[in-house]
Amino acid sequence: MMRYTFLLFFILIVSCSTSKKITIVSDAESPRLAFGVEKLSTKLSENGYVVSVSSEIPKGKHKVIVLIDKKDASKKESFKIRSKENIITIEGSDASGTLYGALELVNNIKENGDLPSEIHIEDAPEMVLRGTCIGMQKTEYLEGRGVYEYPYTPENFPWFYDKELWIKYLDMMVDNRLNSLYLWNGHPFASLVKLDDYPFAVEVSDEDFKKNEEIFKFITEEANKRGIWIIQMFYNIIVSKPFAEHYNIATQDRSRPIVPVIADYTQKSIAAFVEKYPNVGLLVALGEAMERDYDVEWFTKTIIPGVKDGLKALGTTQEPPIILRAHDTDAPVVMQHALPLYKNLYTMNKYNGESLTTYQPRGPWAETHRQLSAAGSTHISNVHILANLEPFRYGSPDFIQKATKAMHTIHGANALHLYPQTSYWDWPYAPDKTEKRLLEMERDWIWYKAWSRYAWESNRDRKDEIEFWSNELATKYGIDLESGKNILKAYEEAGEIAPKTLRRFGITEGNRQTLLLGMFESQLVNPYKWRVYPGFYESCGPLGEILLEYAKKEWENTPHEGETPVQIINEIVAHGKNAVEAIDKAEASVTKDKEEFARLKNDMYCYNAFANFFAEKVEAALLVLRYSYSNEINDLDKALPHLEKSITHYQTLVNLTKDTYLYANSMQTAQRRIPIGGDDGNNKRWKELLPHYERELANFKRNLELLKASKDGKIVKQNITPWQIENVTLITENKGVYQVKKGTKVYGIPESEILEIAPELQNLKGISFVADTQNNNGTHLKFKNDKSVKLVVGYFNTDQKRFLFPPSLETNAAGNNRGEAEVVLANAVKLKELPRVNIHTYSFEAGENELNLGKGRVLIFGFIDANQTINSRDVGLIGDDEKAAVDWLFY
Repeated sequence: MMRYTFLLFFILIVSCSTSKKITIVSDAESPRLAFGVEKLSTKLSENGYVVSVSSEIPKGKHKVIVLIDKKDASKKESFKIRSKENIITIEGSDASGTLYGALELVNNIKENGDLPSEIHIEDAPEMVLRGTCIGMQKTEYLEGRGVYEYPYTPENFPWFYDKELWIKYLDMMVDNRLNSLYLWNGHPFASLVKLDDYPFAVEVSDEDFKKNEEIFKFITEEANKRGIWIIQMFYNIIVSKPFAEHYNIATQDRSRPIVPVIADYTQKSIAAFVEKYPNVGLLVALGEAMERDYDVEWFTKTIIPGVKDGLKALGTTQEPPIILRAHDTDAPVVMQHALPLYKNLYTMNKYNGESLTTYQPRGPWAETHRQLSAAGSTHISNVHILANLEPFRYGSPDFIQKATKAMHTIHGANALHLYPQTSYWDWPYAPDKTEKRLLEMERDWIWYKAWSRYAWESNRDRKDEIEFWSNELATKYGIDLESGKNILKAYEEAGEIAPKTLRRFGITEGNRQTLLLGMFESQLVNPYKWRVYPGFYESCGPLGEILLEYAKKEWENTPHEGETPVQIINEIVAHGKNAVEAIDKAEASVTKDKEEFARLKNDMYCYNAFANFFAEKVEAALLVLRYSYSNEINDLDKALPHLEKSITHYQTLVNLTKDTYLYANSMQTAQRRIPIGGDDGNNKRWKELLPHYERELANFKRNLELLKASKDGKIVKQNITPWQIENVTLITENKGVYQVKKGTKVYGIPESEILEIAPELQNLKGISFVADTQNNNGTHLKFKNDKSVKLVVGYFNTDQKRFLFPPSLETNAAGNNRGEAEVVLANAVKLKELPRVNIHTYSFEAGENELNLGKGRVLIFGFIDANQTINSRDVGLIGDDEKAAVDWLFY
């Protein structure tokens, strides 16, 4: 960020000859001061003033002295506005502060209709950085490319070259006093710089490269005028597609060690970028595309040296900021090694993960924030993705204010990085189905205004805030203050529904789950089969119970603790009802922006329908879980009406959205798994999910009738046949094989003996590995197959570090490229003295293939025909003291 070493006074002189003549005097040529003068001149002219601008003190009866002093480093971006007689003085601690002072006066003129006769204001931001982000990414993968790989081209991002759009967005930012903008991309360098040593690495045409240079220069210059710092984000380790093809390597491979040529290319790319764009910062994501073992080395020996090389080429020692993203890396350790090498470092971590769930964060994730805030640099709280809020409008100032306070008081953060509320992957458009696509920045104006307001100052009086937001809404919709309060109430009631629902019933806070499409009963009654993200329940909400815990305590008649599932479903139903009633009260008085009000009203009805749908599903799930203890069919009989009602409410949701929304979630790839896979852009609308929920209901009815018809209250399970084996040629040397069956010792030692095994796995040909080798070097396998196959992999169901953790889309965006993210068979193998095993499968097309897994024990059970039908289930090979899952009732 530009450093200013002076105190600026920005002065308005009201001429004594006429009240409609004004001279604006400024003593500096800063682009930010010029922009402030421009905005102030325009507003004064609109109000009938004759405005002149001077860099010198005007001669005449009244004299004004412009003072210059040292910058007040402790109060960056602060300003004072004072009036004395006919002079208004705007004093800023730096150019940004003076700009904000000018804009504050502009706002004052707007509110009061004229220049104030007397004004005394002092203000300064609480948070050092207040920023938004734009994803240079798309809703789907490009042909032949992996996740995050999107070159900057007019075909991929036509909006990127739209200067009017950029002005609109940057003006929105400065109006909200936002001072940083992050551009997210996997590997932006091959679109923005050329390297003499790697000329083949550029992945855009010469024509597009020139366009990129021009627009990037335009964006950075226009942002600087508005006090906005542009920050380019990139993932590690990703290289350009032409570079990868030149060296016959993958563009990204999480298990790949640091390769010298890749390190050299990356370091030189960063150096060239810093030299070419010296006023742009860098946001470094070490996670997702690189194993954590290499983080310190990569950050300290490739990234920081690259920045320093760029500074050397520029002939400057002024360090551009580097922001270390804590996601999927041990950021405190990385910072410990990096701070001695580079001082202008920041850290960033997700606030509630990839959702908004609470203003009472706790647990291990909160502890990570606290560690980072104590690391010796400014810590940034990242309100990320908002997977549980897509796509309905969200604007609860009360929730947002409390969350911002929590960033300070619980996490120790002093900066904000804010994602769009919806459509990150489809920017700049909103998800609404309209004749002309809505811009998300305009649709979600209250989202940006609320977060930026409380990032500037979080400790505002609640009564004053109700008045402020009610006035804002009254102005927008041309209504009276009371109606404005009703709209505010609707926003705040609806604003509790998605956060409360996800934190109490969700599987994850990440992109893997699209909450507002709903959840299946199997996911509610057996969430761990769907792999609950570690730390989620402990971190993303106040102390409370999940359904499994609540049902057990109810059966055992033991006290409950904290937030309970029944409490939450009662609350979300009430929130939905209150939101609809409040929005209905305001409708008759709306005189402006009626189409947008109708869309807002529809969203409130959508939230209400969702809350009722979800509450009925939870009621059914509780009765099904009770059945797992009671074995009384009557409990299932009681569950049935709730499931039927849930379908009725979901049909309402379908009707409300079919003509109003293009999609629920903007990431339309295989990363979306809950409630169902989003592969190839499918299952992104409510009308697509309805048949699945209807099928779930039909399955439940069938199984209930079968239970009633059985003599012993048990259903005769269908005969399950073993999966069809497929032979492949192993290229990897010295790999033995074994029969996957009862009695086999998978590691050749007694404790690894198979005691029980799912019938699907019987007689597969497992591939032998040495446990110590897996722990030290990982698991590597090369093979040749003549037809498409699936590799059957057994992950131990434990969090012990000597066992390899299963694929996690929360930390590895490429973790489902071969369909490996889901558990195919849960609790499928029981070993003598090792944790039980869940089965995943990896798909491979015909040809020579390779599998590289990280360090830790994992079982390779062999290959099967990829084209056979595989039914996912919980096999139930668990301990004698454990409760068997009952999700089979819905299959």
